Formats: sequence, C-alpha cells, structure tokens
Amino acid sequence: MIAFVLRRLAQLPLLLLAIYTLTFMLAWVAPGSPLDGDQGRLPSPEAQAAMRAQYRLDDPVGFYFDYLGKASGISWVLGKAPRPFDFGPSLVHRDWSVNEILADGVPVSLTIGIAAILLALAIGVTSGVVGALRPGSVSDAATQFLAVVGISVPSFVTGAVLLIVFAAKLRLVPIGGWQGVRSLLLPALALSLPFAAYIARLMRSSMLEQMSSDYMRTARAKGLGRRQAAMRHALKNAFLPVLSYLGPATAFAVTGSFVVERVFAVPGIGQHFVDAVLAKDITLLMGVVLVFGTVVILMNLLVDVMYAWIDPRIQSGRA
Repeated sequence: MIAFVLRRLAQLPLLLLAIYTLTFMLAWVAPGSPLDGDQGRLPSPEAQAAMRAQYRLDDPVGFYFDYLGKASGISWVLGKAPRPFDFGPSLVHRDWSVNEILADGVPVSLTIGIAAILLALAIGVTSGVVGALRPGSVSDAATQFLAVVGISVPSFVTGAVLLIVFAAKLRLVPIGGWQGVRSLLLPALALSLPFAAYIARLMRSSMLEQMSSDYMRTARAKGLGRRQAAMRHALKNAFLPVLSYLGPATAFAVTGSFVVERVFAVPGIGQHFVDAVLAKDITLLMGVVLVFGTVVILMNLLVDVMYAWIDPRIQSGRA
C-alpha cells in the first residue's frame, strides 16, 4: 500500500505542471489586460509600463518560469523568494495578495463542496439500497423519480428555490452571507442533489447485480434473510462503483460550488475566480487553478487508496 501511495504522489508534480502549463496558455492568449477597464488599478501610463516590466506581463516565457518558481517553492529553496508557495499580488484587487485571497475563500468553498459530497453519499446510498431491496415497489419508483429530477435540475435552480422557501419565506436560515453551519446547509444541499441522484441510481443497479450473484445465493442458502445478507455481504461490493465515482464527483463538487456561492452570496473563492477570469487577473487565476488542481488530485488519490484497500488487486494492477 505504501509503495502504491508513493507512486501516485510522485505523479503529483507532473500533473500540476501540466495543469499549470495549459491554464497559463489559455489565460495568456485571452484578450484584455488587468490594467485595462474599470476593474483595473488604472495607473498612469508610466506606472503601467513599470508594472508590465515588474510582473513580466509582456514576457510570456519570463512570466511562466518566474511564476512557476515562486508558486512551486523552487525560488524560495534557491533563496530568490522570501517565502514558499508565493502566488504573487493580485493585479486587480488593491492591497491584496493572491495568498491572502485564497486563505480567505478556499476554506469556505472546500467546506461547501465536502459537505455536499457527504450529504450526497448519505442520501444516494440510502435511496439506492432501499430501491434495490424492494424493486418495483412504491419506494423504489419514488427514489428513481427523485433521482431523475435531481439529475435534470441544475444546482443554481435548486438553490434559488431553496433560498426563496427556507430563507425568504420561512426565515429558517440566513438569506445570504456566511454565518457558520446555518449558512452552510442550503448551499451544500443544493449542490449535493445532482450527485445524490447519480449515486442513488449507481447504488441501486450495483446492489441489484450483487443480489443476484452466486455468493448471495450461498448466503441465503445458509439461512440469512434477504436484508441481512444484503447488508452483510452485498453492500461492500456494491459500493465500489460509487467509490470510483467519488473522485470526479468531489472535484465537480468543489469547483461546482462556484455557481452555488453566487446564488447564496457566500464569500468563497468562486466570486474571486469569476472576477479573475473577466478581468484577466492572471496571478489570481493561476493561484486558484493550482490550489484547486492540487485538491482534486489529492481527492482522487484518496479515493484510489480506499479502492485499493477494499480491493487489493488494484495495487498490483490485476483488477
């Protein structure tokens, strides 16, 4: 297991380098400049020329390697930067560094994304198991119908409905902002429903397949009831497809929280990311992409480790 984890961790720098390079190329060729328009700092032409020279905004090769060295910590190791993992100053937000913006917003976005995945697991696995244990029943039909609705309706539509009902009408939660757990419930729920719907369908089909397998017939022949045999033997194997889905699902949940954040006016990193794209704040854009790229890769690694722990054949490549 340790060798498996180390082998996957060794791939992390290469994957991040590929993400960094692709993001840099797309951001650099995009039209516009952070020094143009109403959202820029609007300095004098002389100051603009000095800023372009300082941040190498007219030198793509120099900017690429300079920013890469500071963001990766290599420049700090070589004594060319005062601190490691320095994503530089924001070119749009006055007196804010990218590190300060990320430290303020990333924990909020991660909290919403992870809470949404946990809710999706609880709702989806329960619904899928209930449907598989009683196929063709009213409960099975109801869970399948809700799964179709959950997949079809976008999160921002669900979020708007939840906001109107529970915040504006019933006043059970704050209508916007970030006030701890009460402000987390609706964004996490709105974000979780599409994932919960897919997990429910995945879990139901996997459970039905496991319930008709030979080892389940053997368990039933030994005297175990249908529900007891399902919980004791089928559930673990049926969960493997769901576990495989959790890697990309977590990635989508974390990055998908950007849209939900705007609906609920949550001060996560989503608003800053959108502003960075529109204003071509390349330092902030690169910092957000690198941080969330790291999170996504580590989440996928965690899922792979859990999968390898459940099915050891993964470690040796026999699965």
